[in-house]
Amino acid sequence: MLEIGTKAPWFEGVDENGNKVTLGDFAGRRLVLYFYPKDSTPGCTSEACSLRDNYERFIAQGYSVLGVSRDSAESHHRFIAKYQLPFHLVADTDLAILKAYEAWGEKTSFGKVSEGTLRTTYVIDEQGFIIDAIGKVNTKEHASQILGNK
Repeated sequence: MLEIGTKAPWFEGVDENGNKVTLGDFAGRRLVLYFYPKDSTPGCTSEACSLRDNYERFIAQGYSVLGVSRDSAESHHRFIAKYQLPFHLVADTDLAILKAYEAWGEKTSFGKVSEGTLRTTYVIDEQGFIIDAIGKVNTKEHASQILGNK
C-alpha cells in the first residue's frame, strides 16, 4: 500500500458516463478513493451500499467519494443504476490507476493464488496527500472505517 503522508499519484480515467475524471478534479476537497474487484458481486455491493447509505455524512464532512475497478463504463453504469449509487465509478480497464495505487497484485482466494484487485481505500486531503489508507476493508461497515464515529 502507499504510505500515509505521500503525494497521491496522478490519475486519469473515465466514469460510468464516459466522462474524463482526474485527481485534479478533486483539488481543494477531500477524496475517498476506493478500489474494489467487481461490480455487482456480494462484497463489492455491500461496500458500495455502505458508502451510499452514509453518503450524506461524507458530503457534510467535505468528502467526495470515487470508486475504481477494472470493469467497463457500461458495467459501472448498470451497477450505479441498480443500487442507486450517488457517486461516480471509474473504469480502469488498462489497470493504470489500480497499479499506480498499489491496488493490483497477487492475492489468494479459496487457496488459489492469482493476480487481481486488492480491495483498498485511500483518503486524500485537499492538497493531494494520502491521509489514510485502509487495506483490511470491512465491506459492510466500510463507511464507519473511514468516518469512525464522526
